[in-house]
Amino acid sequence: MSWGTELWDQFDNLEKHTQWGIDILEKYIKFVKERTEIELSYAKQLRNLAKKYQPKKNSKEEEEYRYTACKAFLSTLNEMNDYAGQHEVISENMTSSITVELARYVQELKQERKSYFHDGRKAQQHIEICWKQLESSKRRFERDCKEADRAQQYFEKMDADINVTKADVEKARQQAQVRHQMAEDSKADYSSILQKFNHEQHEYYHTHIPNIFQKIQEMEERRIVRIGESMKTYAEVDRQVIPIIGKCLDEIVKAAESIDQKNDSQLVIEAYKSGFEPPGDIEFEDYTQPMKRTVSDNSLSNSRGEGKPELKFGGKAKGKLWPFIKKNKLMSLLTSPHQPPPPPPASASPSAVPNGPQSPKQQKEPLSHRFNEFVTSKPKIHCFRSLKRGLSLKLGATPEDFSNLPPEQRRKKLQQKVDELNKEIQKEMDQRDAITKMKDVYLKNPQMGDPASLDHKLTEVSQNIEKLRLEAQKFEAWLAEVEGRLPARSEQARRQSGMFDAQNPATVNSCAQDRESSPDGSYTEEQSQEGEGKVLATDFDDEFDEEEPLPAIGTCKALYTFEGQNEGTISVVEGETLYVIEEDKGDGWTRIRRNEDEEGYVPTSYVEVYLDKNAKGAKTYI
Repeated sequence: MSWGTELWDQFDNLEKHTQWGIDILEKYIKFVKERTEIELSYAKQLRNLAKKYQPKKNSKEEEEYRYTACKAFLSTLNEMNDYAGQHEVISENMTSSITVELARYVQELKQERKSYFHDGRKAQQHIEICWKQLESSKRRFERDCKEADRAQQYFEKMDADINVTKADVEKARQQAQVRHQMAEDSKADYSSILQKFNHEQHEYYHTHIPNIFQKIQEMEERRIVRIGESMKTYAEVDRQVIPIIGKCLDEIVKAAESIDQKNDSQLVIEAYKSGFEPPGDIEFEDYTQPMKRTVSDNSLSNSRGEGKPELKFGGKAKGKLWPFIKKNKLMSLLTSPHQPPPPPPASASPSAVPNGPQSPKQQKEPLSHRFNEFVTSKPKIHCFRSLKRGLSLKLGATPEDFSNLPPEQRRKKLQQKVDELNKEIQKEMDQRDAITKMKDVYLKNPQMGDPASLDHKLTEVSQNIEKLRLEAQKFEAWLAEVEGRLPARSEQARRQSGMFDAQNPATVNSCAQDRESSPDGSYTEEQSQEGEGKVLATDFDDEFDEEEPLPAIGTCKALYTFEGQNEGTISVVEGETLYVIEEDKGDGWTRIRRNEDEEGYVPTSYVEVYLDKNAKGAKTYI
C-alpha cells in the first residue's frame, strides 16, 4: 500500500507522524546513552569495590593472603576488575555503534524530511495559484457575458424605438458587438485556464503528491528498519561480552575450588610454631618426709641428663617451664603494652588533662621499680647486651638476628633474609656481567664509548656484591646456629627444652650463645653473686659505654605545658624550644632532649615539630 494513493489528502497528518517518528528515535538514543552511563558508573563502583578490599602493601593483610581462602578472595577481586572492564566495553560499544551512529542518522533524517515536505508545500502552492487563476478567469467571463447581454438588450430597445435616430441605433449596435466579442474572448481564456488547471490538478494528485508521499514513506520505513537494527546491535553488544563474563565467573569458581583447608591449617602451623617442646610431667613432691625435690626426666629443666655437661654459676639452676610459668621479670618489663598519649588540652593549662598523661612506656609498675627489683633479685642474665637488646625491643626496634622470636619463627625469618640477599647478589652479579660485556665492546670498538668510564661503576658494583656477601654470610651463620639447635624435622622423638641451654661451659660468657637459651631472648639460669659481679664489671661497661647519644633530627616548640610525672616522660613549658631526637612512630609520642642529661617523651600533639631534612636518621613515620 502506498501513502501517495491512500493518503493523498493527509499531508498535515503525515508531517506530524514523521516528526513523531524522529522523536521516538531521539528517545531511543537518549535511552541508550543513559544505559552507557549506568554501565560506566557500575564498572567504576565495581573497580572501587575491588580496590577497597585489595590487601595493603607492607601490611599484615598482605601476609594473610598466603592462605588459599584469601588467595581465592584475591582472585575474585581481580576477576571483578575484569568483570568491570567488560561493562566498560559494553558502554564503549553502545556509544560508538548506537548512540553516535543514530545521532548522525537523525540529523540526516531531519534534512531529508525537511526537503520532502518543502517539495510538497511547493506543489500545494502551485495548485493553489492555478486555482486562483481559474477563479479569476471564470469571474471575468461571467462579467463579460452579463455586459454583453445588457448591451444586446439596449441595442434591441434602441432599434425598436422610432424616435431614436439612426446614428444612436448604430452606436448601440456597435457597443453590443464589442461586448459580445469581449465575452467570447473571456470564454476562450476561461476555457484555456480551466484545461490547464485540470491538467495541473491531475499532475498534483496523481504524480507530484504520490511521488513525494512515496519518498516520505520510504524514509519512514528506513527509520523503522534502522531503529530495529539498533535494537539488535544493543543486544549483540551485551552478547559479545557474555563469554568473557562467563570466563570471569568460571575463574571465580575455579579459585573457590582451589581452597585447601589442609594447606591453610599447615600454614597456621608454620606461622605460629615456636619450636619449643611441651613440658613434661611434674613428679609429686611429698612434703610429709624430707626428701630432695626431683624433676622428671621429661620436664623442661636445665638438666641435660646423665653424661651431659651442666652449667654452674655458683648456685642451683632454676627449672624452666616456658608455656605455663610466668616469664622472667626482664621480658615482662620489656613486653608491657604501650599506652596512648593524652589528647591536647582545651587550654594551655596543664589542669586540662586530668590525672596527668600516660607514659609511652608505662606499665602496671614504674619502670625504675621493676628494673631495680630485677637487678636486686637473683641475677638471670649472662651479660647486659641482652638487656640492651630488650630495651631496644621495647622502644620498637627489631634485633638484626631476630633473636626476639621463637626458634622456628627465627629460622624462617633468617632463611627469608638469606634468600633475599642471594637474590640481590644475583642481581648485582648480572649487572656486573652486563657492564663487563659493555666494557669489552668498548675495547673492541672505541668509537662506541670510553672503556675507562665504566671502571668506576664496575668497582661500585663489585663493592656492593662483597658487602651483600658478607651480610649473607652473617645471616647464614645465624641460620646455621639456629638449625643446629633445633631438632631434626624427621625425628619422631622430640628433645627436651634442655637443648636450648648452653652447649659448652667454655662459652658461658658468650652472649651470642646465650641468646638462644630462651624463647624470647632472655635468660633464666641463676648465677652466683660472684659470677654476676664479673658480668657487671665487664659487659655492662663494654656495652653501655659504647652507646652514643642519639643525634638531634630537628627542633620542636611546646604548644602546651606538659607535666611529665610518669617514667620515661619529660616536663615541658608552653613556648619552650627543645631538640627532637626521635619522631613519632605511630604511638602518639615524640622523644625530645633539653640537654645532654635531660631527655624523654612528650605527646606529639603537645609540640610543633620542625624537622631538619638533612639530619641523619630524620624519618617520617606514618
